[in-house]
Amino acid sequence: MTPPTAPYVLGIDTGASTLREADHLLQALAAELALPEDVFGCTHLVRDGRPRVALSLAAEAEPVLRTARDRLTARGHEVRDGAWDEFGRAVLFPGAAALTGTLTLAELLARSAIDRVTVLGTPEEPDPDTPLVTRNHVRPHWQDGRLVLAAMPAVGGTLVPFEDPAPTPCCADH
Repeated sequence: MTPPTAPYVLGIDTGASTLREADHLLQALAAELALPEDVFGCTHLVRDGRPRVALSLAAEAEPVLRTARDRLTARGHEVRDGAWDEFGRAVLFPGAAALTGTLTLAELLARSAIDRVTVLGTPEEPDPDTPLVTRNHVRPHWQDGRLVLAAMPAVGGTLVPFEDPAPTPCCADH
């Protein structure tokens, strides 16, 4: 999904095959293109006969993305107007760099563009004073135009983001 305040959106097909590869590419592009912190960079799972992870960049100012479009096209990436879908997984978003270590949910919401935190298996809103151990890997998703982080209970009454920064590959033990 594109952020409501970002009318300029590019979809980028780089041929990335994993979320990790797409995350690294988004972060490298942000650094190389000197993208401002208010740019949103998302991953999108594409399943159209050639499964892959596509990217999107969204910004309020068109010139920021015009430069990005030119550089990405010159590298041979397929670039189009608009995101791949409305359910992007945010890697780059305002405040993302400040989400390290352990924060309370109130701090997380105050420091970033994340609108809400949900906890798997519970219908209630979590207490704002609940600590979240970020593992330096916070990947919220767009849901109904809001950036939502899914979290799960962890040791000592803390929460952790649902997405593990170093997942064990399927069948790794056999």
